[in-house]
Amino acid sequence: MKILVIDDDAAVRKFITTILKRENHTVFDADNGKNGLLLLQEQKDISVMITDLVMPEKEGIETIIDVKKQYPAIKIIAISGGGQVGAENYLVLADALGAHTTLKKPFSGQELIRTLDNL
Repeated sequence: MKILVIDDDAAVRKFITTILKRENHTVFDADNGKNGLLLLQEQKDISVMITDLVMPEKEGIETIIDVKKQYPAIKIIAISGGGQVGAENYLVLADALGAHTTLKKPFSGQELIRTLDNL
């Protein structure tokens, strides 16, 4: 499976990418929604996007809205550790805007794989 990981935290991107590659997925990563959308234009057969919600340049909420319009077949996992209003509020909003599922940071590799399998 081809998966796009979008997170502004390099350590989080590396953690998720390592877990997914260990499970034999092809992984692309971006540091914000703007760069993530550029990758989606280049890689037509990405089937899952895992995106953080609080990022500079283009936040995950905006990215989810754009992906739902332009790439409706892509499954979306929204992740968040919070921000000024707390992770749960962002995750509820992401769910309402079309994320297929959500994960609250920090999460384990097992939780990530289980979430992906449940899509």
